[in-house]
Amino acid sequence: MKIKLAILEKDPSYLNRIVTAFSVKYADNLEIYSFTNGELALSALDTNRIDVFLVSDAFEIEMNAIPKRCGFAYFVDSPDVETLNNQRAICKFQKADLIYKEILSLYSENKGGATGLKFNDDSTKLIAFSSPSGGSGSSTAAAACAMHFATKGKKTLYLNLEKFGSADAFFRGSGGFDMSDVIYALKSKKTNLPMKLEGCVKQADNGVYFYSQTKVALDMLELSAEDMIRLLAELKITGSYDYIVADMDFSIDAASIQAYKQAHAVVWVGDGSELSNMKIQRAFTAVSILEQNAGAPLTDRLGLIYNKFSNKTGKTAGNIGIREIGGAPRYDHAPVEQILNQLSAAEMFDKII
Repeated sequence: MKIKLAILEKDPSYLNRIVTAFSVKYADNLEIYSFTNGELALSALDTNRIDVFLVSDAFEIEMNAIPKRCGFAYFVDSPDVETLNNQRAICKFQKADLIYKEILSLYSENKGGATGLKFNDDSTKLIAFSSPSGGSGSSTAAAACAMHFATKGKKTLYLNLEKFGSADAFFRGSGGFDMSDVIYALKSKKTNLPMKLEGCVKQADNGVYFYSQTKVALDMLELSAEDMIRLLAELKITGSYDYIVADMDFSIDAASIQAYKQAHAVVWVGDGSELSNMKIQRAFTAVSILEQNAGAPLTDRLGLIYNKFSNKTGKTAGNIGIREIGGAPRYDHAPVEQILNQLSAAEMFDKII
């Protein structure tokens, strides 16, 4: 299925460039109609059942002439203009892929139901990272795991679901949307969720896809357990990624158990200290009891990574029933980027699944 996009622009040179760019990069996703005449453009909205209508701010448009099913935004020159005449504004002078994400967002907010995206639950491997042991670098390990698969050419999403976590601590990418927009989409019954998820995601230079941190930390508190489970399920069934690495706060409540049941592997991270090993042992005992009522062999999915491990002061948790995946030393005084580069090269991540 293609999104029917109409563009009304007075500058024929710019119009030709943007149409060409979209036709080359998104021929399978967009059906494009271009106009320099406002009356012709408006008449085409119903005739061709246009889904998204982008209009240069050089034109005056009566909003009652726009069908309710049609997403609308003004094309403006400045990236600092977010709205114009109480309507969304999109800067025309930015990368085509960023404009495309805005188009997806507009479409998703006006269309519900199927999107034409592929559905294949087996094509995406979900790996959930958490840690019963605080301070062991679980998030760093999860980010490094995502980077490991991305550098091998696998389309990988790093999904930070921690209440006060941030993907931006590890990755940088262009785009105007973030996790707050994802949470809003999850709660909106009018939004086409798969399309919105595609429109909000960013890609770092190292290839990892991610959602930026929420606008304010409190927005993450709006992400309910049901929302989290739905988000993971939606991302899996679309088949858009080879790997999804979910970075989660540790819990063994009912919602977390449901999330673990969706995962192909659950990775706990410890540092080999006496306290860390004790917490991991107690957590494993609890999960062993809970899995009897969970309807899934959760302990079989568990794996353990030792991070920031010291041979002098640390030791493994012992043979308690958790598969040991591997370990990494402490990188003292190293910046995050350097740690990720070194840790992501570890072969242990290939042993998770």
